[in-house]
Amino acid sequence: MNCTINKSTIRIFGLCAFYLLYLFIGAAIFSSIEYSNEREIIENLKAKRQDFLQSHKQCLNDSDLEEFITRIIKANNRGISAIANLTVEPNWSFGQAVFFSGTVLTTIGYGHVSPLSAGGKVFCIFYALFGIPITLILISACVERLLLMTNKIYEKMKTMSIFYRNQTTINMKALTYTHFGLVSTFVLTFFFLIPAAIFSSIEHEWNYLDALYYCFISLTTIGLGDYIPGDRNEQPYRVFYKIATTFYLIFGIMFLMLMITVLTQIPQLNLAKLLSLEMEKSNDPERQLLSSEGPASSSYTRQIDEEDGMSIQPPKF
Repeated sequence: MNCTINKSTIRIFGLCAFYLLYLFIGAAIFSSIEYSNEREIIENLKAKRQDFLQSHKQCLNDSDLEEFITRIIKANNRGISAIANLTVEPNWSFGQAVFFSGTVLTTIGYGHVSPLSAGGKVFCIFYALFGIPITLILISACVERLLLMTNKIYEKMKTMSIFYRNQTTINMKALTYTHFGLVSTFVLTFFFLIPAAIFSSIEHEWNYLDALYYCFISLTTIGLGDYIPGDRNEQPYRVFYKIATTFYLIFGIMFLMLMITVLTQIPQLNLAKLLSLEMEKSNDPERQLLSSEGPASSSYTRQIDEEDGMSIQPPKF
């Protein structure tokens, strides 16, 4: 028993070591790719700032410009645009509020718009406290029902494979991989590739890679907030666009969870089983022996001369 638990513990430590290595490798790659671009942007910004101060040195000093830029950045971080000196549509219109509520409940949380008032912050806490569990329960229930549909498709695939090949045995591993391939192709096509094409056509400043990046970052609930659909003030049908995007995010997360669930049903690809204590316990010979014996009443055989309705009475002490 201790041996099997130790195996699971060793695997967990191994996974932790791999995770840390993966974390540091990712950090090194991101740093090497982005550092030079960041330095270039900083140098260009410093040069433009210096040129601006030089051309307006008679009416503007460095401290005034610094204060003005700081206020602009703070407003922009709260989702308030300073372009044309005003925001055409308020951030808390109904469409924008639906989009914000959706990002809170799905835990995407772009962070481009946030409550400014104390009352809004308090309400957001309680709204998320009750709303996030409800969202998880709803998505899990929907995924469970969608999984029944995909399992029916799997059974039909198995039946068709037996019928057309005229054999009683089939390659279950190949059939399972094919089933997962169909589900993943459906999800990737209708929730990543096609939506990316739609977003890139609507958002004029996005190319296809930007739109595909947005779909992935959003549906995986990473929510970096560097790309936000419908953020342009002149966006036509902005309210409808925001609400439609909210429902896309909810359904997209739902079908992505379905794909992951189908993946975990493949024993060869379910790495979580290697770390499960229950899996280790089920392989314990002592537990297997105890579970196979069962209670004494289950091995009872009714005698021929025993009357109907007669049952074994527990001994009286």
